[in-house]
Amino acid sequence: MCPMDGSDKNGLPNSGAQSNKPRRRKSLVWEHFTIETVNADCMRACCNQCKKSFSYISGAKISGTSHLKRHITLGICPVYRHRQVAEGSGPLMMSARRAETSGSRTKVRRKRPHAFNGDSCCHELAMMIIMHDYPLHMVEHLGFRDFALALQPQFNITSIAAVEEEIMRIYFREKQRVLDVLNEVSGCLNLIVDLWTSDQSSAYAVLTGHFVDENWKLQRRIMNVVTLHYPESDTAYCHAIAYCLNDWCSEGKLFAFALDRSFANETTREITRYILSLRSPFILSGQLLINSCYARLLKDLALEAIGRNKEVVEKVRYSVKFIKTSPGREQSFNNLKEQLQVPSTKDLVVDDLAKWNTTYQMLISASEFKEVFACLDTFDPEYRPNLSMQDWGKIKTLCGYLKLFYEAANILTLPVYPTTNMFFQEAFKIHLELMNSVVSEDPFVSSLTKPLLDIFTTYWEGCNMVLAVAVVMDPRFKMKLVEFSFSKLYGQDAEAWIKAVEDGLRELYLEYAVLPLPPPAPSFIEGIDAVAATPLSAVHEDGFLLSNSVGVTDFDIYLSDIMGEQHMGSELDQYLEESLLPRVHEFDVLGWWGENKSRFPTLAKMASDVLSIPLSTAYGESVFDTRGRKLDRNHTSLKDATLQALICAKDWLRQGSSGTPGTFRLF
Repeated sequence: MCPMDGSDKNGLPNSGAQSNKPRRRKSLVWEHFTIETVNADCMRACCNQCKKSFSYISGAKISGTSHLKRHITLGICPVYRHRQVAEGSGPLMMSARRAETSGSRTKVRRKRPHAFNGDSCCHELAMMIIMHDYPLHMVEHLGFRDFALALQPQFNITSIAAVEEEIMRIYFREKQRVLDVLNEVSGCLNLIVDLWTSDQSSAYAVLTGHFVDENWKLQRRIMNVVTLHYPESDTAYCHAIAYCLNDWCSEGKLFAFALDRSFANETTREITRYILSLRSPFILSGQLLINSCYARLLKDLALEAIGRNKEVVEKVRYSVKFIKTSPGREQSFNNLKEQLQVPSTKDLVVDDLAKWNTTYQMLISASEFKEVFACLDTFDPEYRPNLSMQDWGKIKTLCGYLKLFYEAANILTLPVYPTTNMFFQEAFKIHLELMNSVVSEDPFVSSLTKPLLDIFTTYWEGCNMVLAVAVVMDPRFKMKLVEFSFSKLYGQDAEAWIKAVEDGLRELYLEYAVLPLPPPAPSFIEGIDAVAATPLSAVHEDGFLLSNSVGVTDFDIYLSDIMGEQHMGSELDQYLEESLLPRVHEFDVLGWWGENKSRFPTLAKMASDVLSIPLSTAYGESVFDTRGRKLDRNHTSLKDATLQALICAKDWLRQGSSGTPGTFRLF
């Protein structure tokens, strides 16, 4: 192995050069490669770092140096790459900079590195912690520090305090954006209070606001996370709600709120109703207080139905696990299914006890293969058949009710949170089905549905007014659907229930209709000196001026009251008298009110508040959870302000704090 003594004009070694004075090779790659002579017609370039050999000259063919440059500049050489990481620079880069400084025409083309920004790295680290609920102390983990230094040796690993400070900065920035959106909202704010627990004695009230923005889109934002050190106190939730209203400068803007019955007793609800009635004129004597969560209602109904059939459900669970936990048994099961020619649209599913919908899916899929299970013991002697035809009959009945609850829950799994009007029909179907089932001649059906009807009746009594008023605000149904549904539910007593809805609807409308309006600008009689000008309101209809002793201000109030009485109900009556809209599937009820707000200005404002009343704390796949939300030790060990910042900022970033959902790049 020896270096070449000459090179051509391109910087390549010239095997035919006979000069005693070797020409300097110009290419920078020769600082990292050595020419190795294989024979008279073949030369190869050997990397000084990894000793790998590359083609260079083979007979009359010259391979050039491009592939040699790539070996170094792209980090293909492992020895050179590791040395660059350790030193933060490389010989080739240093040579390139020297060549550029000396004015050499030969320059190495390389990608310009991105300028390092420590503040940006700290910001992205805080965003990552918010996005994925990582513990703050991960910045002190040795594995994370080694990983970060390998990515960027210049990154000065930040402290927990610095990350916490950046998280609070993000929180306040996003909070201001949400506040800007709220300030542009002309309607009211609705709140729903959920309870999160922990392994410690503390609990957490999570307050979520619902409102309609200026574009007539329903928005849903977590507003506050309030630590309840004494959650059993009757006033704990009152203080949490009052804190939220004060924090967001929304006192007087609250329209309705929902407080779940599962953790709030009657005393708590009464105190909360009283305190908040002093803060808002739109409580409608407390009738807009929701006592239970819609998703929790469905969970309670499903678990009650499953629990009352625990024995047969356990039999199905055993049979399904027997098949699914062994590939050999599953293959035997499929072979038997083909022999029996059992049509299958579903696969066997092992349920997750934390999700009640998976138990329904397990039962419905297993019931399709009851014939296969009945014959399985002839093919697999280890299987112990334990399901009779009577058991399968119970499963079929049970699945019928679970399907009812499952379909009712699906409105909460839509991409957009549903408006309040969408809940009435689902609640009506459950109510009617349970009422009819209780009087069934089948003792199994009646005994199963009686406790279910008791659970549902408690829920219905607490929110039927809200559900009914909300569906009236849907121009596809109005009062007609209420009249039809109540006639099915209450028979001869339906008229009294319908009248109660009509009275509540008109009472609520009157509260909007009598809102104080800005006083009209004074008008003056033309042709009279400004000093002697008299307001038209002081001129009697026969042309004489009213005496000051009559009280012009009182007269104006009297006229306002008379005009108000003539106008009251006109919008509501006109709306109810108009024909129903066609029942299209994809109907934007808020969009319709936004388009018709010029015709119904008062009613449109009322509709925006009513249709944004929250009925469920859960949304998405969490509606099927059988366990409440529980915070881990990493979160509960944080300061109250930091915990609130993490939970709220994650929600705002995910939904888009500016009011446009889906703007966040990850989730």
